[in-house]
Amino acid sequence: MSKTKNDKKVVGQENRVVRYVRETRGEIRKVTWPTRQESQRLTAIVLGVTALMALFLGVLDFMFSNAVQGLVGLLTGS
Repeated sequence: MSKTKNDKKVVGQENRVVRYVRETRGEIRKVTWPTRQESQRLTAIVLGVTALMALFLGVLDFMFSNAVQGLVGLLTGS
């Protein structure tokens, strides 16, 4: 029984998928993963910076909204 073009195409696709998975696993093995302590420290830094930025933006929002309300009050005479 001889192979047709369709048979070769299916085999080629399987080989590409297998090669992709094999190469991906090889690259993942090369990665230097952080330790648990490094992950916890970096997570704490991200959460701290996020909290500080939220506070900073909240203060700016409060100041600008009061300024706009003050201007509107002056312009409308209330």
